Amino acid sequence: MSSKLADFEDSGNCIHCGLCIASCPTFLELGTEIDSPRGRIQLMRSLRDGTVPLDDTSVRHLDLCLGCRACETTCPSGVRYGALIEGAREFVESRHRRSWWERMKRGLLNRALPNPTIMKTFGWAVRWMTRLGLRRLAGTRLLPASVRRSLRYLPEPETPFRSVNLPEITAPAGAARHRVGLLAGCVMQSLFGDTHASTVRLLTQHGCEVRVPPGAGCCGALPLHNGDRERGLALARRTVAAFDGLDVDAVLTNAAGCGAAMREYGAHFKDHPGYRAAAERVAAKVRDVAEFLHGLPEFAPGRSVNVKVAYHDACHLLNGQGVEAQPRELLKNIAGIEWIDLQEADVCCGSAGTYNLTEPELAGRLAARKARNVVATGADVLVTGNPGCILQIRAALREQGSTIRVVHTADFLAEAYTHGAQARS
Repeated sequence: MSSKLADFEDSGNCIHCGLCIASCPTFLELGTEIDSPRGRIQLMRSLRDGTVPLDDTSVRHLDLCLGCRACETTCPSGVRYGALIEGAREFVESRHRRSWWERMKRGLLNRALPNPTIMKTFGWAVRWMTRLGLRRLAGTRLLPASVRRSLRYLPEPETPFRSVNLPEITAPAGAARHRVGLLAGCVMQSLFGDTHASTVRLLTQHGCEVRVPPGAGCCGALPLHNGDRERGLALARRTVAAFDGLDVDAVLTNAAGCGAAMREYGAHFKDHPGYRAAAERVAAKVRDVAEFLHGLPEFAPGRSVNVKVAYHDACHLLNGQGVEAQPRELLKNIAGIEWIDLQEADVCCGSAGTYNLTEPELAGRLAARKARNVVATGADVLVTGNPGCILQIRAALREQGSTIRVVHTADFLAEAYTHGAQARS
């Protein structure tokens, strides 16, 4: 039996109070008890005890969980649901035989997305697909539905994906007041190179020397989230080794899922004496870039950006890292901003790592729900701190005929907090 399921009670004691239900996106959409955190915890207990079979039906209810961890934020008993669902998925993947199609799809996602080399090749292909205007085919019947769903995530030709090779050391614009490490990652450096560039510019123009260890690669978040614990820990060990040797004040990420996973390295390696101390040292330094910038006394906007702005909480930034007020305060400090609160700002958009690829139907419902709330704000710009959220919400807004711009927090801050930035409306 999976050690995670065997040690179930170590992750907290669910008292079945039901406070988590109102925060669970799948329960909000489906309304079924077994598709709530409380219901899934009972299912996990039954699987552990052998009173419910591990079959397609039970696995389906676990698969439908987004892993957004909103239930953790509302739980009065401190249940660590994120650890529970990851343990349950490890249990499923090691003991349940999926269909050949599911095995191929999930295996490909767990191997391809965390591989920077594959992702750079993928990024090159996507840029050509964007130039050729293939996103137009997403609205036709010429291709299979799965292909059309994937094409909807292609960007506009005028704002394509870009890859970047960040230098190992970037000096600050003036005197060095801080030294930070930055995770280049896999998806971020392959598709969101502009966001990496904005992040480095923000940091260096405010006294930070930025170090990007080339050996870090993928942090392991996606395989860990999907139940491939062995692969996830192997990637995490490389990341720990790369950052533990750096003399830095903080280890920064600009992808919410990466930051949440890295903050928990100590817990992931608690039973690995050879790695535990290093993992704990790295985890203690991990910060989201907005969280770190908010703490800099010299960080202040230098220009006005006259737009209406709303903010969406990326699940693993809010629920996994506890970062809520800092990005909002940075945005509200910008002159000219008209702030608009987003209804259900903390409800998952349906991206959730690879969830929008493995569970497209429910992910689409959640994305449409999110897009309706965004459109209702009348905002010009929606800001968020995670690449998956950006892709998911952009696609849903386009499908609803909206031209609201969806941008990463670092990109938007770069418009107002760095010298010579070009504000856009």
